[in-house]
Amino acid sequence: MTSFTPYTAVAGGLLIGVSALMLLLAIGRIAGITGIVFGLLPSRPGEQGWRWAFLGGLLLGTLLMRPMERLAFEPRQGFPLLALLTAGYLVGYGTRMGNGCTSGHGVCGLGRRSPRSLAATMTFMAVAMLTVFTLRHALNILP
Repeated sequence: MTSFTPYTAVAGGLLIGVSALMLLLAIGRIAGITGIVFGLLPSRPGEQGWRWAFLGGLLLGTLLMRPMERLAFEPRQGFPLLALLTAGYLVGYGTRMGNGCTSGHGVCGLGRRSPRSLAATMTFMAVAMLTVFTLRHALNILP
């Protein structure tokens, strides 16, 4: 595993931005992952193909990158299952409450200069910082 480098971050950011732009220009859709997933069930005729293709591309990209050990991340061990399930539920609930996720608001919404997406992204970031501070310093759960 390698450490973070600005080059890999910039390359990843460019790929995400280009992918979102391509989806918007090609079929006029926003690359919000939550909306894409929730749009699968139930969906209107003709709506499933591009959604499955987009999600398949995400999974395929992960599988293609996995053999490159220098880019792999080590999973952390020792997190309680109940804490992980609770965190997953809260993220899902917040995503529905905020009408989108970080990819929809943070990548696509900010690129479209949406005030609602700016407010949502600022809220995501503030809650993330508060969560890390609480888990790391107040509860001493994170290293």
